[in-house]
Parts: sequence; structure tokens; C-alpha cells
Amino acid sequence: MIFSYRKWLTRFRFIMLFMALTVVLYQGMVVLSSWIQPVHKYKTPSGKSVKVFQQHQHASVKDASSMSDRLRLFYWYGE
Repeated sequence: MIFSYRKWLTRFRFIMLFMALTVVLYQGMVVLSSWIQPVHKYKTPSGKSVKVFQQHQHASVKDASSMSDRLRLFYWYGE
């Protein structure tokens, strides 16, 4: 069996080049995704915008009418 060092060297260079370009592409995508992602996506909005979700205490039994009103409005607006 004859081993061609030139073929093995060509294959080795191809594999190393492929791995290097894969790492470069991956790091480029990491930088791009960190650039696109907001700095702090859960911060309080500024300007005319408002934060939609707010923490509330659980509704008690006497407060059930307001919960039904909220549910009815939810289905009325279709949101």
C-alpha cells in the first residue's frame, strides 16, 4: 500500500481551513447576535410606551367580579 504524502497534506490543509473558517463564522454570529439583542429587555420602558405586564396579588373570592370583567374585556378586544 502506497501513501501519498501530498494527498494527505492537501486533505489536512483542507480540514484545518474548514475548521478555521467554521470557528470564524461561529464567532461572527456570536458578535452579530449580541449586537442585535437588546441590552436589557426587561427594563422599564421609557417615552410613551408602557409596560403591559405588572405583578398583582391573587384575586380573592370577593374580587371575582373584577376578574370576570377582565376576562370578558380580554375576549371582547380579542387580545
